[in-house]
Amino acid sequence: TMDSISSLNEEIIACRKCPRLVEWREQVAREKRKAYRDQEYWGKPVPGFGDPHARLLVVGLAPGAHGSNRTGRQFTGDGSGGFLYPALHRAGFANQPHSSARGDGLALHDMYISACARCVPPDNKPSNEELNNCQPFLEREIEIIRPKVIVALGRVAFDRIVRIYSTSIHGLSSTVKFSHGAVFSLMT
Repeated sequence: TMDSISSLNEEIIACRKCPRLVEWREQVAREKRKAYRDQEYWGKPVPGFGDPHARLLVVGLAPGAHGSNRTGRQFTGDGSGGFLYPALHRAGFANQPHSSARGDGLALHDMYISACARCVPPDNKPSNEELNNCQPFLEREIEIIRPKVIVALGRVAFDRIVRIYSTSIHGLSSTVKFSHGAVFSLMT
């Protein structure tokens, strides 16, 4: 499993399928935010992160311009991670309540974090084509990890998960609707 995830992550990091996203992520990494002027930005697609044997998969939208696009790790170095990682620590999924950079000692237990889009999109809005280009990466993560529970953070992530599972569960897309806190079974 670890070899499969490592191999997939290498493939994700090397991806250049979406010209608009490649240009934007690299421009953000070059121009930088003043607060991070002295830091080297990751500026590449951001792979998933966590326990490859996890029962829980969390799926977000995309890397943040000066968070994950800077640090190279999902939900790391920005406000969303400042909220998420303390909650994960309290719940027992993270060994520490903060995440500031790759290599900061953060480890996830029984949880893996991923995203629908692996490159930071302008205005936080990836196109449908860009999401379609990334979807095989998410599908392969699901195949490798085989999570028992998937938490979709937001409508775009929810819609992508439904789209992936709709191929194996007839009528799924017409029976589930996005809403905060909603729970659906994806058992076939």
